Formats: sequence, structure tokens, C-alpha cells
Amino acid sequence: MYDVKNHRTFLKRTKYDDLHLEDLFVGNKVTVFSRHLSLVDYGDQYTARKLGSRKERTLALVKPDAVPKIGELVDIIINAGFTITKAKMMVLSRKEAMDLHVDHQSKPFYNELLHFITSGPVVAMEILGDDAVSEWKKLLGPANSGVARADAPGSIRAMFGTDGIRNAAHGPDSFASAARELELFFPSSGGHGPANSAKFTNCTCCIIKPHAVNEGLTGKIIKAVLDGGFEISALQLFNMERANVEEFYEIYKGVVAEYTEMVTELCSGPCIALEIRQLDPQKVFRDFCGPSDPEIARHLRPGTLRAIFGKNKIQNAVHCTDLPEDGLLEVQYFFKILDN
Repeated sequence: MYDVKNHRTFLKRTKYDDLHLEDLFVGNKVTVFSRHLSLVDYGDQYTARKLGSRKERTLALVKPDAVPKIGELVDIIINAGFTITKAKMMVLSRKEAMDLHVDHQSKPFYNELLHFITSGPVVAMEILGDDAVSEWKKLLGPANSGVARADAPGSIRAMFGTDGIRNAAHGPDSFASAARELELFFPSSGGHGPANSAKFTNCTCCIIKPHAVNEGLTGKIIKAVLDGGFEISALQLFNMERANVEEFYEIYKGVVAEYTEMVTELCSGPCIALEIRQLDPQKVFRDFCGPSDPEIARHLRPGTLRAIFGKNKIQNAVHCTDLPEDGLLEVQYFFKILDN
């Protein structure tokens, strides 16, 4: 691997267990030894023929009625073979809703649609997979949830939707629509897109660590948090740079023996930051996560997140704020400083 900018060899041929053949396609981001790499093109025609595929990106938009079921929906998306490459809980303005539903302008239900989509947070995701546009539409089922229950009972709208407007989730109809709608939510020009939904009150921070994201546990962890009686008021996928992780984990430097490994884990791939609100003062999120060592957690607190989903002290599924007074600071780090 050659570093073009610095004119030097960065990596000689070596075994790297965390990278798989199916990760190698144009448009994907991979992390090799804590370096984030964007795959922009194939090196030669032979590689293009061997690895080029039907991979597409599309928008998976979870509507306000189904946001409480976001854990199950993420699980369905992952189990269907999609990769979630971007994700953000957002609040749409009326103008943004109009841009999204520009095709429905002349429909009688247009105003009701705008009112509904701006009535609460949505979760926008960029999902990647073979023939993603049509496969995601198939997974959603017919637009009217009642029709979906009759014709496609296993579809998302059949299981989570109510009617033709409150139908759980949205997907673009074509490759061109997908590109346009993704641009609205995740502008490639470096613009910002709709605002995140963070509230910055009564809150604490939770991060689903890269190993758990890579193992497909995101949906299960989110569901467990919501089932535990906590509110997830903001959510966003981040690919963390090492410098940012070192800054975020600064309070552990020189205090925790595993500091360096903790840093390496958090920048080893995508992580998901959550703003957690503890509306019931009796429920303490840190207790819900359990001891930082999953082995200890399995003995002492077998029902906690780390006992269920953690592997070892570094790969312990989630980070949570340790000190109550740091909750707001950690949430602000992700949802004010990094998301700007």
C-alpha cells in the first residue's frame, strides 16, 4: 500500500483478519490499522471484472411512527444483507419535507404527509447492497399498510405500518431518486443536511463500539436500550479519526491501563453515538450497561448490555458516560462538535 501524498510505502503485503473480500468495492470505506481508506476505483480491468458488482446505495427513511421500533428495523435491514453506511436521527423542517416529497405535491394527501413527516424525529440511513433500490422496496412492501398486510404480510409496512401515510418507512423508487434523496439527507458537497434531534437535557452518552456494529448487533442493542425504559433522542453513525478518539477518551489517559487499546477499538470502524435520556430518575443508564469487563458483568449483572453483547474489556459492546456530570459534555462532543 503506497501513500501517494507522502511518497512512501505505508504497508507491505501482510495478513489482516478484519478485512474481507466482500468489503472491497468502489464507494466503500474500510479501516486498516486505524487508517480510514475510501475505495475510489479498481486498480485494473481484471480487478474491476472480478470485484465489480451490482452494489447500489439507497435511502432507508424510518418515519416518526416507527422510530420507537428502530431497533427491530435496523435488525431487519442488517439481516437482509444490507450494510448501513450512514445513519442519523433528524428533525425535518417543512421546507426539507417539501423537498423530499416534491413528487406528491399535487396529491390530495400532500399536506397531511408534510405534517406527519415533520411531527417527530425520523431516522435516515444510507444502505448499501446488491440491487439495493429494488430490494429495499421489496422489503418495505406496498405503500398502504393495509394492502401490505394482505399481500406481503412479512414486509416492514405490514408489520409496523398503520395506513397509507403512517406506513413506517420510505424508500426511493429509482436509482435517480435514491441519489437525489440521499443528497438531501447526506449532502456530498460537505453541506449539513437536516438538523440532528439531540435535546441536550437530562441526557447521557452511549456509543455502540465498532466491533458490535461489525458483528451486526446495532439493532439488538438499540432494542435492549428502548426495552429497558430509556429514550434514544439522538443517533448518528460516525467514522472516528484517532485524534478525535484520543480527545474524547482523554479522561482515561494515565488512569486506565487499556487506554491505547480503547482508542484503537473506537477508531477501528464505524461506531454509533446515542443521546440517551433518563426520564425515570430511578433508572441509571450506566448500571444498565454493567461493569466494563463483560466477564465480571456475566457473573455479577448477567442482564446488562455488556454481559449480553460484550466480548472482553476492550470490545465490551458499548461505551457509556461514567460520571453523571460528564453526560451532557459527551453528548455535545458528538452532536455539536463532530456533527457540524
